[in-house]
Parts: sequence; structure tokens; C-alpha cells
Amino acid sequence: MKKYINIALCAFLSALIGISCNTRAQNSETQLSKKDNETPKVYMFKEISPENLVKIYEALNRKATGKVAVKLSTGEPGGHNFLQPALIKDLVQKVNGTIVECNTAYGGGRADTESHLKAAADHGFTAIAPVDIMDSEGETALPVHGGKHLKENYVGAHYPNYDFTIILSHFKGHAMGGFGGAIKNMSIGIASSTGKAWIHSAGKTKGNPWENLPAQDDFLESMAEAAKSVAEHCGEKIIYISVANNLSVDCDCDASPEDPKMGDIGILASLDPVALDKACTDLVRASEDHGKIHLIERIDSRHGMHTLEYGEQIGLGSQKYELVKLD
Repeated sequence: MKKYINIALCAFLSALIGISCNTRAQNSETQLSKKDNETPKVYMFKEISPENLVKIYEALNRKATGKVAVKLSTGEPGGHNFLQPALIKDLVQKVNGTIVECNTAYGGGRADTESHLKAAADHGFTAIAPVDIMDSEGETALPVHGGKHLKENYVGAHYPNYDFTIILSHFKGHAMGGFGGAIKNMSIGIASSTGKAWIHSAGKTKGNPWENLPAQDDFLESMAEAAKSVAEHCGEKIIYISVANNLSVDCDCDASPEDPKMGDIGILASLDPVALDKACTDLVRASEDHGKIHLIERIDSRHGMHTLEYGEQIGLGSQKYELVKLD
């Protein structure tokens, strides 16, 4: 009887003053929302250095506490287009972080845990911090609220063990997404091997997604939905930092990426992943470097900006931002 009285009371209050009974979903949305009329800030250093990577983390004024996951790409064996350990070492060690990854869904040299750890060691990451392949013992599901394609996002089983997440991304092009930044890193990157297939297939299969790929926009929207599930899981225990250097049209998952055609842009960081990715793409387009045409063509030919449009639509973040230059 008490249960039904509480439900009735909640329904009455909901009708009277707009209180939602679905507190879990409401709290998740609140964690993603901004204060009224508050424009998210994106901080920027043009000079790319270990010192500035630490400084931009400090500028966000959100301290990484507890067990800290630093999500980055350890790079495909044979490749070289990933964030170098010498650049990120000071930041990772400052927060006492663990570098986290999940196995790939496309084969290659990081499709199983043993090979993935070897690649991380060969590229110098195990020398600066512990490396955790989070789906080495399976996966777990995070709920996706308000998605068109996904109801669950399958992430590495170890991921819930972490108290705080730093999404440390190498901003560059991407063969399927048009570009890879914060949203791609937190969606595809944190997804388990089969979870990656789930996103790539827009929630159709955890098997081989390449046999029947969905419409391009469905894939892009699924990335945004998966990213939102991670952001909701973390609440305020997450920050986003992107290094826009070695701006190839190909991603770190390519063992033979095309050489960059344009110069480096800098280090950017925000508490809003949509704003951060939008700032990076805006700076590419605003660059006076003629080599930018190759990266812009890659982004636009894959309809890459739709990821941000849809991400904003579902409440992941804002495409409006204030750029704060720190040097």
C-alpha cells in the first residue's frame, strides 16, 4: 500500500510542479545539462608540449580523483600516428592514471588482449603507466537513454571500476566517421570488441558489422548515443582533452596512415565533448594552411558534422562554445 501511495504522490507532484518520477534518467540528463545561458568553454594552447597538456587539464578546474582512467589510442602496430608517450607522460602520472583501451573489432594487431598489450608496450605506453585492456574479461552494458538506434552500449567489463575518466584524444581524420575526436574516443574507444560492432552496425549485430553496414548517418548517430551513455555514467567525473597534431586524414587505428598535409593546431580541452569536437573542426576550417582541404574533404565526404548535430540534439553537449586561448 505504501508503494502505491508513493507512486500516486509522485505523479501528483509531477503534474503540479513538473517533478519527474524517473529520477535516474532525470539525474543523468541533469548531469549533462548546462546552467541557463551558460556557453561551454573550450580552452586552447597553440604550443603542444607536456607542460601545456598539464596546464590545460588544470584550467578545466575539475580534479581527477580516485581511480583514474585515461582513455587514449595506443595505436595500431606499424603505425606512428598516435599521441606519443613522451607528450602525455606528465599528465598521466600527475593524476596517477591508468591508460585504458578495449580490443578492436576489425582484426589487426590489437584484436586480442595479448597482442594489444604488446602493441602498447612496443609503442612505449606500458613504460609510463599501467595499461588496462578493459574487455579482457568480457563486457558490461551501460543504458542509452533517448536513443534511436541503441538501447545499450557495451563497454569493457573493467570500466565501471574507475572513478574518473579523462578522454585524451588525438584529433585527426577518420575513414568512417570523417574525423576522430572526443566523441569517437569515448564511444568506439570505450566499447568492448563486440560493443564496437554494435555501434558500427547501429545496434543490429555484435558479430561482423562489415557484412551489412547501416546508413552512414545511423552509424554516426550511434556513436553519439554511445558517447552519451558514457557521459551519463560519469556525470561530473569526466573531462575531455584533444591534441590536434599530425593531422592525417586517417586515424590511429590505421597501420599505414596517410602523411599529414596540414600543420598542427594545438591542444584543446573542455567539459563538453560536442563543443570540443566542434572547436577542433572549426579551427581546421579557419586555418590558412592550404593542406586543410584534404582533412575537410574527409570530414564532409563522410557527413562527419552530423555526429555533432545529433549529439547536440540528444543532449550530449553544445555546438556553441567560447574559445579561451591560454597562450
